[in-house]
Amino acid sequence: QLQASGGGAVQAGDSLRLSCAASGGTFNNLATGWFRQAPGKEREFVAAIRQNGGSTFYADSVKGRFTISRDKDRNTVHLQMNSLKPEDTAVYYCAAGYPILSTIRSVNGYRYWGHGTQVTVSS
Repeated sequence: QLQASGGGAVQAGDSLRLSCAASGGTFNNLATGWFRQAPGKEREFVAAIRQNGGSTFYADSVKGRFTISRDKDRNTVHLQMNSLKPEDTAVYYCAAGYPILSTIRSVNGYRYWGHGTQVTVSS
């Protein structure tokens, strides 16, 4: 089971750190991704990290501002979001699974999903 937390309402330029905790299992053998969904839009890829804290992947819209990382000791994956923009406003979801390289940016690449956490950025 995945539990996302850390969302909130902030001003443009502020930072937030989202966390995704796994219970009843471990992230060590799973790739973990963050996706987001704004009202009226499809769920979109934000960032992912391969198994065992390997390669990371980012959407172009967040590259250089967001960082995904894995805390193995706490069985948690974080998404550090800096320089937030109003267009980052969305419900953020964490997901885990066994995506291959061609599906690591796709919702179809993930088997397990957590409930979302709302991020609201005002200008």
